[in-house]
Amino acid sequence: MGRLDGKVAVITGAGGGMGREAALLFSEEGAQVCAADVNAEAAEQTAAEARDAFAVQVDVANPDSVRAMYDAAKERYGGVDILYNNAGISPADDGSILETEPDAWDRVQAVNTRGVYLCCKHGIPHLLERGSGSVINVASFVALLGAATSQISYTASKGAVLALTRELGVQFARQGIRVNALCPGPVETPLLLSIWGDDPAAAERRLVHIPMGRLAKPREIVNAALFLASDESSYVNAATFVVDGGITGAYVTPE
Repeated sequence: MGRLDGKVAVITGAGGGMGREAALLFSEEGAQVCAADVNAEAAEQTAAEARDAFAVQVDVANPDSVRAMYDAAKERYGGVDILYNNAGISPADDGSILETEPDAWDRVQAVNTRGVYLCCKHGIPHLLERGSGSVINVASFVALLGAATSQISYTASKGAVLALTRELGVQFARQGIRVNALCPGPVETPLLLSIWGDDPAAAERRLVHIPMGRLAKPREIVNAALFLASDESSYVNAATFVVDGGITGAYVTPE
């Protein structure tokens, strides 16, 4: 028996990083998975490696594309039980507010904020049809603390996701739907490693703030998402679920 037996999960950003790990783990735990990503080839690769999954290409900033993603999951599996809104970007030109141009700001907000809004707007009605469900919106520890290296639009987007999550959790609680924000610390994903790849100083500025002294592995974050997706978290709602290696609890780090 898996922890997600009989459930259908739609996971955005499933082509790599935490989204890919979530698709594989949720499938292992019995879920049927819609692996969605803007990169169709990457989504197909994830779906091919999972136990019971199919791939959908999605642009989370486009309402028609988001609606089509959920419709495809419903057509294939009969309904939707879990929304894992994981898709996000963090481009190199999103830095200090003194340097970040409006175009960079808007590109990040379109995916990270508008994308979560659209996935909730068009996904929650499918959960209401079931009479229950779990929504997991990926925020970040930077929604709670200032980042050591500024990414102003990214940070603002994650704060918005956190606030949106709380409101939805309260709004839909009596209809059997739980909405929680997963707030990871820095995770060893292709996105983050690409940002740090040519800048060891950027990595050091962040690692010094992590009491555990290392980045999280994607599976360590996804294990927390599995709990939020499962019935084990039946009384966890509108929560800020922090998995950050102790960053938000630290004043100074140990030598």
